[in-house]
Amino acid sequence: MLEKTTRMNFLYDFYQSLLTAKQRSYMSLYYLDDFSLGEIAEEYEVSRQAVYDNIKRTEAMLEEYEEKLLLFEKFQERSELLNELESKAKDGLLTEEGLMQMIEKLKKLD
Repeated sequence: MLEKTTRMNFLYDFYQSLLTAKQRSYMSLYYLDDFSLGEIAEEYEVSRQAVYDNIKRTEAMLEEYEEKLLLFEKFQERSELLNELESKAKDGLLTEEGLMQMIEKLKKLD
């Protein structure tokens, strides 16, 4: 569950501008502020089921955006490459050729 929550938080960060105000609000309350479905329903004076359905639809939309735009995947790859680069540089294992290869990989992500 924690992995899903973390993924949704990242997807929300990347794609929130593509959501409606209500979708942003529900997702923010549910994932960032840890509100329950019942608490959100009470806040908006709607049924718990309405909140659940909205959140599930929004999650599906976020996954669809990621499938098409790959912003989160590229972010993860970029982070991994930068961590590898930093680690090799600290350990003195980075050759000029190795550095150039890492730079090319980073360029290909964009």
